[in-house]
Amino acid sequence: MSASEAGPAFFLAVVVILAACRLVCWAAVKIGQPPVVGEMIAGVLLGPSLLGLLWPGMQSALFPDAIRPLLYVGGQIGLVIYMFGAGYEFSLRNVRGSTKAVGAISLAGNLVPLGLGVGVSLLGNSWAGILKPGVSPWVSTAFIGVALAITAFPMMARIITERRLAGTRFGSLALACGALDDVLAWILLAIVVGMHAGSATPVTIAVVGGVLFALLLWLVGRRLLAKALGDPRVNEDQRVLITGMALFAAAWFTDRIGIYAVFGAFCLGMVYPRNEAADAVLAKIMPLGRIVFLPLFFVYSGLNTRFALLADWRLAAFTLVCVVASVVGKWGACWGAARLMGEKQPVAVRIGVLINARGLMQLIALNVGLQAGIVSPALFTVLVIVALVTTTMTAPLLAWMDRRDSRRQAGEFADMDLPVDQAVRS
Repeated sequence: MSASEAGPAFFLAVVVILAACRLVCWAAVKIGQPPVVGEMIAGVLLGPSLLGLLWPGMQSALFPDAIRPLLYVGGQIGLVIYMFGAGYEFSLRNVRGSTKAVGAISLAGNLVPLGLGVGVSLLGNSWAGILKPGVSPWVSTAFIGVALAITAFPMMARIITERRLAGTRFGSLALACGALDDVLAWILLAIVVGMHAGSATPVTIAVVGGVLFALLLWLVGRRLLAKALGDPRVNEDQRVLITGMALFAAAWFTDRIGIYAVFGAFCLGMVYPRNEAADAVLAKIMPLGRIVFLPLFFVYSGLNTRFALLADWRLAAFTLVCVVASVVGKWGACWGAARLMGEKQPVAVRIGVLINARGLMQLIALNVGLQAGIVSPALFTVLVIVALVTTTMTAPLLAWMDRRDSRRQAGEFADMDLPVDQAVRS
C-alpha cells in the first residue's frame, strides 16, 4: 500500500475506531464503569478476538498491516497527552503527612505482585508454554512480575475525582501510593528491557539519564514553564505551542534513553505550573488527546490480542492463575500493609481495591514488551485479560462497599429511633 493509499485507509479506520469507542463507552458508563474501560473493551472487540473472528475480511480491510504503524504513532500521541494530564493531577501534597504509610503500602504493592508474577511465570512456562522462544526466561519472568506490579494511576485518579474521594483518607493515600507504584514499576521495566538487550549499558543510560532528566525538569524546566505561562505578553495559543514542544521533547528524550515517552510526559505534568493559564492550556489539549488519539492505542493493543488462544485449556487455566495472583498480590498486599500501618478496615480495603486496577498502564507496559520483542502473543493475551478483569472490578466493588456502609449507617440510626437526616445532624 502506497502512502497515498494508506492515508484514506487510516482516516476511515480512525472514524470506525472513534465511533466504536464512543458506543462501547456509553454502554460501559451505563453499567457503572469508567469510560476508559469501554475504550479497552472496544479495542479488543475491533481486533481478531471478535471482529476478526466473525468478519475477517472486514477486519483486514479496516485495519490493513500498512496502517498499523500509523495507529501506533497516533496512539503514542494520545498516551503522551494522557500521561501529561496524569502527572498534572498528581500532587506531592498527597504524600506529606503519610510518608511511612505510603512507603509501606507501595513497597508491599510492588514486591508481593512482583514475586507472585515471577512464580506464576515459571509455572506457566512449564505448563502452558507462555514465554517467547529465544528470550531469556529470567527476562520473561521479570517482565511478568513488573506487569503485575503496575497500577492504573491515571484511571484511579479519574475514579477518585469523579467520586469526589480526593479529600478522603483512602483517596489521598491511594493516589500517593498509585503514583509511587508506577514510578517504581517504570524503573523496573526499564531494567528488564535493559536485561533483554544483554548489556548493562542500556540500564545505566536509563537510570542516569532518568535522574538527570528529572533534575533538569525540576531545577530548570519548572521555572522556565512558570515564567512562560505567567508572562502576560504570551497569549493562549503561544502557551499551547510552548507546552506541546516541551511535551514532545520530554517524550522524545525519555524514549531515547529507554524509559519510554510516557515517563517523560508524566514528569513534565508533575512540574507543570498550577494556575489559571495552565488550566486553560490543559482544557485545550487534553480532550483532543483523550477523545481522539488515545482510542487508537486501545485498538492497536486489541489488534495484538487473540482470545482464540484461550481455547487451549492450559492457557485458560494459567490466565485464571494470573488473575488470582494479581488480585492477591495487589489488593491483598496493599490491604495488609495499610492495616499494619494502623489504617482502619474500611480505609485499608478501599486502598487495596483502588490500587488493584491495572488498566491503561498495564497495556502500555505490554506494548513496550511487545515492541522490545519480550512478549509472546499468548502472554500478551493473558495479561490483557488481567488488565481488563482487575480494572472492571474496581468501580462495582467501590459502589457495593458504599451501599453496604450506607445500609449499616441507616441501621444504626434506626436503632437510635431517629430519622437518618436528624441522626446525622446530631
